[in-house]
Amino acid sequence: MKDWQGKRYWLIGASEGLGRELAFSLSRVGAEVIVSARSEDRLKSLVEELPGKASYEVVDVTDLAQVEEVAGRIGDIDGMVYLAGVYTPMKAGEWDNKKADLMAQVNYLGASRSVGAVIHPMLNRGNGHIVLVGSLSGFRGLPGAIGYSASKAGLMVLAESMHADLRKTDIHVQVVNPGFIKTRLTDQNDFSMPFIMEPEEAAREVFEFMNTDDFKKSFPLLFSLLFRVGQFLPDSIYYRMFPLRD
Repeated sequence: MKDWQGKRYWLIGASEGLGRELAFSLSRVGAEVIVSARSEDRLKSLVEELPGKASYEVVDVTDLAQVEEVAGRIGDIDGMVYLAGVYTPMKAGEWDNKKADLMAQVNYLGASRSVGAVIHPMLNRGNGHIVLVGSLSGFRGLPGAIGYSASKAGLMVLAESMHADLRKTDIHVQVVNPGFIKTRLTDQNDFSMPFIMEPEEAAREVFEFMNTDDFKKSFPLLFSLLFRVGQFLPDSIYYRMFPLRD
């Protein structure tokens, strides 16, 4: 396990779900945790519960100026974990531009803005750790996932490009792609969600991965294999797996 004692980590999207539980995982091993989201009440409550040194900064990741201002106020950090995400089930025939735009703004552009706000100080200092949370849904387009799958795919490719550029440096880039996690977001789904995980279980997976030198992790393992294999299926077979529904 890495030495987390005294390390400073900024968790963006940490007011609930996976982000909240990951904040506890890092705090328990001695890291200083700065948590961010839009809800000040939830952030304040979380900071009061964390066992170690912690603080919060309210941030709206759709606002570039605000992201950069908060990053400047936080100062030097050892790592940043981007967990912010929004999700609305949406089929192409139900297209809602406002909802689709928000998913793109938070899930992909928010990650890009956050990376851009911390990458230069890390490069100047010569070390850093950036973790982006993608999704199994980003491997290939899925029905009813207009906006979400595309935004997560963009985030995952962003991580791949960063890794390509930085893999020979001391800036460690990681991307983690979970399946279904029980949150208020997945509560919107009206279909079966195989291998759905509790946030605490998912946070353990992410934290264990953060202790490695690996670049990418997709979980749960068996479920993730279906998505990885799906990347190589011809269209005639892949789309037949999803029967058309009203």
